[in-house]
Amino acid sequence: MIARLLLLALLLLAPLPAAAKEFVDSAGRRVEIPEKPKRVFPAGPPAAVALYAVAPDLMAGWVRAPSEAEKPYLLPAVRELKAYGRIAGRGGTANIEAVLAAKPDLIIDVGSVDQTYASLADRVQKQTGIPYILIDGAFDQSATALRTLGTVLDRETRAIELSAYASETLESLSLAVAQIVPSDRPRVFYARGPDGLETAPKGSITVETLDAVGANNVVEGGQGLSRASPEQVLGWNPDVIVTIDANFAARAKSDPVWSGVKAVQDGRIYAAPSLPFGWLDAPPAINRLIGVRWLAKSLYGDKIPGDLRAETKRFYKLFYGVELDDARLDALLAGASGAK
Repeated sequence: MIARLLLLALLLLAPLPAAAKEFVDSAGRRVEIPEKPKRVFPAGPPAAVALYAVAPDLMAGWVRAPSEAEKPYLLPAVRELKAYGRIAGRGGTANIEAVLAAKPDLIIDVGSVDQTYASLADRVQKQTGIPYILIDGAFDQSATALRTLGTVLDRETRAIELSAYASETLESLSLAVAQIVPSDRPRVFYARGPDGLETAPKGSITVETLDAVGANNVVEGGQGLSRASPEQVLGWNPDVIVTIDANFAARAKSDPVWSGVKAVQDGRIYAAPSLPFGWLDAPPAINRLIGVRWLAKSLYGDKIPGDLRAETKRFYKLFYGVELDDARLDALLAGASGAK
């Protein structure tokens, strides 16, 4: 009874709706959304990254509070925003009371738009009375997602600039990779987790960057994250191991469990940078636009044109609003390995 009264009180305290417009989201749902949203709740980590890039001033809060290591790579105005947990995706932690307590006038999710996520959006929208939209977060749709978000948030000019960068990145990368003959494209194992044995098969959202650079993922079949055994990795014997865990990368070089793998023997374990968001994953969002450049350079070297350090500074200024001097750039790359 007390919980119901609390929920009713929060509903009554929710902000009154502003002028509305109809929006058809990526799942085909017709949703009445504010003409000019004032306070937006990200349903999951990819939405939080996209919202931060397009309109940090509209953020109701974070899904997860930024760590002390991450804060220097974020605008001061958002570093201390409250964390409310996630609604969507694996390990959802935000409940209806938390969503209402944030007092948003719009909820946005960026990522998968299948029936499971559409049903969740319908349910939360019905329970809270707050419009909830889904935007396709597939990596190859990054430019479209940014333009859509700009339209939704009344930030068209900003979103067009970011979208142009996304298009430029994907188009230039596609042209460069097309020139690389199949025999020069390595067989890659994508290693997640502290032991490096969590992975994902070709086509999974987690490894879209591997697909984008034409790498041959040794893991086939299935969807989403899965566990591999050391014996399986040894049997696959990849040319390259790509990881998002720098600690694992350091340990694997001297770990007898991994010593028989070709990638380890050849010194081709590449750990991606991770601040303030993972470059390849964690979350699988628009932060991958700089990660895919790093990955291509790591795998193919000078066959991929461009100066990665200069490009990193450009990306962080454009997307995160942060100027990287050489010292901060060195710190960002210090725990990583691969292309410099």
